[in-house]
Amino acid sequence: MNSSLVGNQSGRPFCLLAISYLETINFCLLEVVIIVFLMVLIISGNIIVIFVFHCAPLLNHHTTSYFIQTMAYADLLVGVSCLVPSLSLLHYPIVLSESLVCQIFGYVVSVLKSVSMASLACISIDRYIAITKPLTYNTLVTPWRLRICILTIWLYSCLVFLPSFHWGKPGYHGDVFQWCANSWNTDPYFTLFIVVMLYAPAAFIVCFTYFNIFRICQQHTKEINERRVRFSSQDGEAGEAQPCPDKRYAMVLFRITSVFYILWLPYIIYFLLESSNVYSNRVASFLTTWLAISNSFCNCVIYSLSNSVFQKGLKRLSGAICASCARQRVAKDSSASRSKRSSNGCHV
Repeated sequence: MNSSLVGNQSGRPFCLLAISYLETINFCLLEVVIIVFLMVLIISGNIIVIFVFHCAPLLNHHTTSYFIQTMAYADLLVGVSCLVPSLSLLHYPIVLSESLVCQIFGYVVSVLKSVSMASLACISIDRYIAITKPLTYNTLVTPWRLRICILTIWLYSCLVFLPSFHWGKPGYHGDVFQWCANSWNTDPYFTLFIVVMLYAPAAFIVCFTYFNIFRICQQHTKEINERRVRFSSQDGEAGEAQPCPDKRYAMVLFRITSVFYILWLPYIIYFLLESSNVYSNRVASFLTTWLAISNSFCNCVIYSLSNSVFQKGLKRLSGAICASCARQRVAKDSSASRSKRSSNGCHV
């Protein structure tokens, strides 16, 4: 990065957020609180999503569940990887060199978020095929092809960020490390490479597919309502307007995609500005990065609040946990009462 991000040399901890800490605090308190808070939310939320998908077979009837689960696993790994900068900010001793750790951390998080971005693009393509070619959908989209697609997403994401070890910083994920902030610079050509190979194609696919999905759903809704009005008028009954059934599920996925790009837009803009030496700021670097990473938790919230089948699966999971806890409590109470009776019998 530029010289504006160079840490001070007074012996104080290297903190991106310019806040005066007490002399007794020798670590970046606010940064640690933010990262640990996000880490707990991301890990717990995505573990719940993964368990619900395994406990609710109806969720697996949609082929998009393959991509949703892929995103959940990727987001879970993002949460686990947040442990690395937390230990660094707490000045926990790390075996490997700081330069290697921050490069690996930046690469891993970039790959995982690339998997999420590519999965969202594949979800939009899947819904587009389901609506435009409903009769041939089951022959075009098979479980075997979905697994190949998911494998391709992971391989492509790993390859597209691989040059970062020699070409330049892939993003700002590693800026909690002083070496990353001071010595690992971005390269405008590498930034252009990432935009062309990942950001632009994914954004174009999402915009194109969802625009056409909602246009087709609107047309289907109009046709269905016209038929209902025509037949109901013949029967002498008033017909109610019915929305397109595919539109409801598409809206859930559209919300997930919209929130993803809303949270990632400040990060991408800052990425482009800093790479072109237009603007750089350590506070903006930290906030835009972790705002984007917070999307790993938002996916869980949106899906749980928008999908009725997911809500039923969540209730089923919580009910099973509560029943298991109740059985354990009853077993513990019964064993305690038996032991009490046996001890009383010994004293008789």
